[in-house]
Amino acid sequence: MKSRIFLLICSVLILSSLVAQAQQKPNIVLIYADDLGYGDVSCYGATKVKTPNIDRVAAEGLRFTNAHATSATCTPSRYSLLTGQYAWRKSGTGIAPGDAALLIPTNRITLPGMLQRAGYKTGVVGKWHLGLGPKGGPDWNSDIKPGPLEIGFTYSFLLPATGDRVPCVYVENHRIVGLDSSDPVQVSYKDPIGTEPTGKANPDLLKMMYSHGHDQTIINGVSRIGYMSGGKSARWVDEEMADVLTGKVNQFIETHQENPFFLYFSTHDIHVPRMPHSRFVGKSGMGPRGDAILQLDYCVGEVMKTVDRLGLKDNTVVIISSDNGPVVDDGYKDYAVEKLGGHKPAGPLRGGKYSAFDAGTRVPFIVRWPGKVKAGTSDALLSQVDLLKSLAVLTGQTVGEGEATDSFNTLDALLGKDKNGRDYVIEHALNNTLSLVKGHWKYIEPSNGPAVQKATNTELGNNPLPQLYDLRTDLGETRNVAGENPQLVSELAAFLKSVKEKRE
Repeated sequence: MKSRIFLLICSVLILSSLVAQAQQKPNIVLIYADDLGYGDVSCYGATKVKTPNIDRVAAEGLRFTNAHATSATCTPSRYSLLTGQYAWRKSGTGIAPGDAALLIPTNRITLPGMLQRAGYKTGVVGKWHLGLGPKGGPDWNSDIKPGPLEIGFTYSFLLPATGDRVPCVYVENHRIVGLDSSDPVQVSYKDPIGTEPTGKANPDLLKMMYSHGHDQTIINGVSRIGYMSGGKSARWVDEEMADVLTGKVNQFIETHQENPFFLYFSTHDIHVPRMPHSRFVGKSGMGPRGDAILQLDYCVGEVMKTVDRLGLKDNTVVIISSDNGPVVDDGYKDYAVEKLGGHKPAGPLRGGKYSAFDAGTRVPFIVRWPGKVKAGTSDALLSQVDLLKSLAVLTGQTVGEGEATDSFNTLDALLGKDKNGRDYVIEHALNNTLSLVKGHWKYIEPSNGPAVQKATNTELGNNPLPQLYDLRTDLGETRNVAGENPQLVSELAAFLKSVKEKRE
């Protein structure tokens, strides 16, 4: 009898120890906004629009002033974030069409896969834009795989690509949500299909007029990139999207609150088409783009309420950032340019989405972990490509030799213990122009691409001659001092070349 009691006590102690160990691993919530610029939130200096919920997270955590996405466009930034490899090393990782096959190989290490090995439940909710299905693209009316579940996520609820691309449906795990089998989805990025009206031929049917591109199939009164027919019962309503996605995020947190979880909340806001809920329409005074910023901030607040309500705040690392810099007119006539009213989406930086200048990749980056991360501001140089190895160290995981070799362990910088961060950052622009930030110097390699993207009126930073900027005295990259520093230009060019030639 005594031996049974002893064994029972031992079992309880072992179980309690395992539970305690599991609880010691922090939850991780990564909120990844879309096209949110360095100057788009009030804790980074915006005065024309207020973001109190994001500001509150920043006030309770560490706000970074020199943190970078790896690319000035969405698909490559997301690829690098999840794989620890620069997307420009792998062909086919540019801005993906809506019917692209899965871009991330299922046999390589990923951020969610590494955390799953550490005992985490791993979820992704929101914009995906990394392709789905096998070579040739997905079968939208059957199991849609491989996808997030095959690269390390245990749950997914997705926009397959972007809000302005078809198919305009949600995909939960391997299936389109609410699909009627008698009304199958068809998608084409080449030729028109079905009898659905297009924006080009039927502008009178549009809620919001397109400005360039975005003139093909009309879904919910908005014409998109690409053609789609069928799936009427499954189509999203843009104005409800933020609430739907935030609800799925909170449901995931509720479901997995007893165990460590990693949640990648990839918001649609503030990407086009900007169609916020009526609660936010007209509230910013800056048109749909400003209203979408308010909606994004609201969603952050709702997720934080759930974390706090469930008593998870002290054991949850919250990271808020963006996939690239800002763009104002990105394809729809939503009065974003006309209603800026002095608002500067890039803050003091030059360029924006698509650009080799710093506004293309220098983005808001906030880390909150009460009791572990001291509140304040950090100038440490960070890159999102480092999250994989940094969070591996945080959770006691080992990344193998030759895996995620572009990712460095910068955990001390993320936690505020290291004021310097990375030695250098590589930035990637639209036409594969690469830049190097090392110390206070910014080098942009020579490129023959256009100087300005006319459709969005964005300075791309391309120049057939090398560019060098002293960010310490010229944060806005207004004075090219390459001609005055030929030796430094040569050294930085050689360093960038060595990084480019590194192989996994």
